[in-house]
Amino acid sequence: MTHPSRRGFTLVEMLVVLVLLSLIMLAVVSALRGVAQGSDRADARFERMDDERITRDFLRGVLARVSARRVTRPGRSGPLFEGASDHVAWVGVMPARYGAGGRTFFRLGIEPLEQGSALVLRYLPWADQPRFPDWQQAGAQVLVPGAQGLALRYRDARQPDESLAWSDAWQPVDDLPSALALVVTGAQGVQLQSMEFPVWGLPRSDPRQSGDITSVGGG
Repeated sequence: MTHPSRRGFTLVEMLVVLVLLSLIMLAVVSALRGVAQGSDRADARFERMDDERITRDFLRGVLARVSARRVTRPGRSGPLFEGASDHVAWVGVMPARYGAGGRTFFRLGIEPLEQGSALVLRYLPWADQPRFPDWQQAGAQVLVPGAQGLALRYRDARQPDESLAWSDAWQPVDDLPSALALVVTGAQGVQLQSMEFPVWGLPRSDPRQSGDITSVGGG
């Protein structure tokens, strides 16, 4: 009586199967890693967009309430507003939801930090004085981490020629700019954020709206 021969897998066949399984697992792991990295990039992009929206909304809010009350200083009389190409300082109103509300000294500029430079907003409760405070004593809030450059421009609505309306520094001492534009850059000049805001004087202190100048203690 004959029995059918029993034949198993050869060593070569086993090796081929193991190699194929390894290639399949490698492809699956690579695909999963790609999906995870894509998800991380999407999350980081959405986080940057959310941070930019928060920064934009906050700056739009505080620049919509700038004090235009005239302050007398040697040789000049006008709003306490300092507009340079790399920083801007003003007196405005801090929204109550961000802490202690009320009139506040503000300064926006690039500052060096331990982990690198950043766009920083300095703030200090307002005091009736004809000059800005010592900013080193002010609180600080990082708005754009990693920012290395800030370019500011100011619009003068009184200029009939649109090409002359925007300048890199605010020269008039008797009025506020009508708008402010800023570009924030990072390493190698890569643009991080670009924004433009209207600048509005507080109703009680803006002569453009009421024709009156509030006395000390006004807006």
